[in-house]
Amino acid sequence: MGRAYLHMVDANYIGADKYFHARGNFEAAQRGPGGKWAAEVISDAREAWQSFQGRGHKDTAADQEANRHGRNGGDPNHYRPAGLPEKY
Repeated sequence: MGRAYLHMVDANYIGADKYFHARGNFEAAQRGPGGKWAAEVISDAREAWQSFQGRGHKDTAADQEANRHGRNGGDPNHYRPAGLPEKY
């Protein structure tokens, strides 16, 4: 998840947020049940914190959907925006 976050910051690409959410959760879940559990805990805590800070409910719900998609083995490229450099 940390690598996906660093790539998201490096890319600084509008519309790529959901892709990096899905990818981080996907990669964590590939490490086994502990990775999947950690991804869920971290994602839930992050979204709860952002909601507390006043971020919109719709955006939080969309982030959580991308998180679940990746965590459950869904292809993160489903959320990949057109034009995002291939290195990500």
